[in-house]
Amino acid sequence: MSARLTPGDEAPAFTLPDADGNEVSLADHKGRKVIVYFYPAALTPGCTKQACDFTDNLDVLAGAGYDVIGISPDAPQKLAKFREKENLKVTLLADPDKKVLDAYGAYGEKKNYGKTYMGVIRSTIVVDEQGKVEHALYNVRATGHVAKIIKDLGI
Repeated sequence: MSARLTPGDEAPAFTLPDADGNEVSLADHKGRKVIVYFYPAALTPGCTKQACDFTDNLDVLAGAGYDVIGISPDAPQKLAKFREKENLKVTLLADPDKKVLDAYGAYGEKKNYGKTYMGVIRSTIVVDEQGKVEHALYNVRATGHVAKIIKDLGI
């Protein structure tokens, strides 16, 4: 389990396939602010709620200069199904080997019903125009999270 990021850290560079298999890099967004959120699994209730909230608020976020990228360990084909089923507009990236999840501190030990296991820690990292971490939020709730980010960012 890697260390969590803190404001001021350099955001780890990444290049991952999107739902269509196209490579997307953090560097593609240089000069814009990016909200990178990590979620456990496409097509599950909490992750669907969160992705729909980001999609519903995409115009507001984009208008304030933010791009939104969702990353999960799902395969691109599953992400495409998720996007189509829920009519999602956010960029969804696949990280099946969990290297980016790990680099961002979004993969590690979790506890649920008394059991300890390794899994995706629902997290949101806001990266500024220079590629530095502006906000690092870990163990966030799927419901109400997007509204909280908008409030915290003063949008």
